[in-house]
Amino acid sequence: MPCCWPAARCWAVSGAGDLVTGTLTRRTLVGASLAAPLARLAAQPRFPSRTVRIVVPYAVGVGPDVVARSVAENLSRHWRQPVIVDNKPGASGIVAFGEVRRTPADGYTLYLADTATMAVNPLIHATLPYDPARDLVPLTLLFRATFVILVGGRSRFQTLAQLLDAARREPGRVSYASLGNGHASQVAIESMARAAGVQLLHVPFKDAGALFTAVASADVDFTAFSMNTVAGLLAGGKLRPLAVAARARLKDHPELPTLAEAAGPAVEMHPWAGLVAPAGTPPTVLAQLQRDIVASIDSNEVRARIEALGFELTPSTAQEFRDRVQADLALYAPLVREGRVSRL
Repeated sequence: MPCCWPAARCWAVSGAGDLVTGTLTRRTLVGASLAAPLARLAAQPRFPSRTVRIVVPYAVGVGPDVVARSVAENLSRHWRQPVIVDNKPGASGIVAFGEVRRTPADGYTLYLADTATMAVNPLIHATLPYDPARDLVPLTLLFRATFVILVGGRSRFQTLAQLLDAARREPGRVSYASLGNGHASQVAIESMARAAGVQLLHVPFKDAGALFTAVASADVDFTAFSMNTVAGLLAGGKLRPLAVAARARLKDHPELPTLAEAAGPAVEMHPWAGLVAPAGTPPTVLAQLQRDIVASIDSNEVRARIEALGFELTPSTAQEFRDRVQADLALYAPLVREGRVSRL
């Protein structure tokens, strides 16, 4: 017989042994409590459920932009959602990052970060509107390029040894061209100069066309860029390579010695790029992004397009990405401390 207190609900034990409250059994209540979070989980949309954007700090058509578009096309087919590339060049990636930081940290906006974004800007800018370690979460490295020391076709320097000997005899007289303070070409060349114990004259340019014209005419002694960037100028004889800044010779140019083989320091010059997400992106989304992007890079289609550009594929874990950044920070910090690269 049920017992009812004035301030309490009626209860009884059913024939099946379940505690009854009104018309609900304990078994029903437990089932309902489990079903609620499962229902909420099922109601969450599958990622991605709409357009994903990759913000790229380069102009349309240059190598990193082409890589980003190749990855975007592959991911779009895999996800069955649009993946677009949004070009925001300017200020060594700072303009592009400003766009990224205004978006929610939900995985739907990614950023093509590079050597400048992650390892140079924090060293040379007294005030920077972002902190890579705090504001960005590495997903995977995408690729790296290899720099080659280049002189004009009629340069007085026939070998790297001659160039470095002249720099030792006349400190600050041998000149090199770059695309500005903190650009990958500058920090690479100054890394070589520091290791070789020489002082060089930096001549910055605002655009690559003027830079290559100056080197080709010997108005500036040399520069450093990847082979794919200068292929046409090499074929026309306007530029001539002296050495490759890598441990091993280039597969497509086995005749070109490494820096060490050419009597230079054993310095590697590998500008790189990778994809990052805003800090605060859910861990499950980060894990899926990393997994899917690495699979995309490793697809035959994307691999062929990236390697055709002369880049080396470097898919990685998030930790390997962080390690790369820390190694570069350690490499470039002395350049800023010693005044080889100016602090802004």
